[in-house]
Amino acid sequence: MAQNINPFYSSQNTPSKATEEKQSKPKDNHAVSKRLQKELMVLMTSTDKGVSAFPESENLFKWIGTITGPKDTVYSGFVYKLTLEFPHSYPYSAPIVRFATPCFHPNVDSVGNICLDILKDKWSALYDVRTILLSIQSLLSEPNNDSPLNPLAAELWSDQTKYKKLLTEEYHRNHKLNQDS
Repeated sequence: MAQNINPFYSSQNTPSKATEEKQSKPKDNHAVSKRLQKELMVLMTSTDKGVSAFPESENLFKWIGTITGPKDTVYSGFVYKLTLEFPHSYPYSAPIVRFATPCFHPNVDSVGNICLDILKDKWSALYDVRTILLSIQSLLSEPNNDSPLNPLAAELWSDQTKYKKLLTEEYHRNHKLNQDS
């Protein structure tokens, strides 16, 4: 006599690990998409000055963020673009955030990687895109020189006049390069 057997289950009537992942992923993606849509609405209605972010295209898992340099700092008047890539395990895993606009800063390397504890070991599911952007904006004026990704920037930080001069040169050179290409 023929039995009705669910093809997703192995002969022991327990789902394989791969099958469980396939079956749970759409639910997870939906939950993450819903969370990201909610965060987008929060950002759009936010009164925070100098931070914004939107999905890059139809893909809710890739965003472009913008931060402006905080007033009364060497970064005042500068605008930086960032990329945010959200894993399917978001918000339980931190997004990958990088500067798209080159940024001369003690905690930012030459390819835009950011050394910020909330994006690494201090990540919490309570954080959101707004929190990330505000933290990065704050990092611009308060670097952690104890763990620099850019040793030259860390070394110059104590002399804000020299730092501002080099920062301005770098920013305008990179801005010109992006306009020419």
